[in-house]
Amino acid sequence: MNAQRAQEISSSPIMANVTCNGKPIYIEHVDAQKGTATIHPLDEPNNKQSVSVSSLMEH
Repeated sequence: MNAQRAQEISSSPIMANVTCNGKPIYIEHVDAQKGTATIHPLDEPNNKQSVSVSSLMEH
């Protein structure tokens, strides 16, 4: 995924089906400059992580 699409998903009111390493995640914030996203697994909202947007996959 690219940073622009990740930003579109994070700002959309509609929940998108996105995974990181096979786990369903929620995108909280995207840093387009760095190409990273702050995410958390859907079942672990307190487990925030910063990952490369290239590791995110939309289904």
